[in-house]
Amino acid sequence: AQTVTQPQPQESVQETGTVTLDCTYSTSESGYYLFWYKQSPSGEMVFIIRQNAYEQQNATNDRYSVNFQKEAKTFSLKISDSQLEDAAVYFCAYSGAR
Repeated sequence: AQTVTQPQPQESVQETGTVTLDCTYSTSESGYYLFWYKQSPSGEMVFIIRQNAYEQQNATNDRYSVNFQKEAKTFSLKISDSQLEDAAVYFCAYSGAR
């Protein structure tokens, strides 16, 4: 079975700061995808970034970047130059490659 754990699913965001959100997971599969989403105050769920477990390089998308450590099974999201619209609830998610 696969599990995903977030120590702090809600985070305060300061303008022009840098925020790091942590996520750990458990899986016995070698191929999979990891995702970060944010849920805005309106309830809309917005895709942020995806990491393929086979990729050596950490994914980046605009002001978002991840620190993916496959051996440690951690998947952190870093938001650079945070802005008011970054105020949201953030979720990490797992998907098998099949």
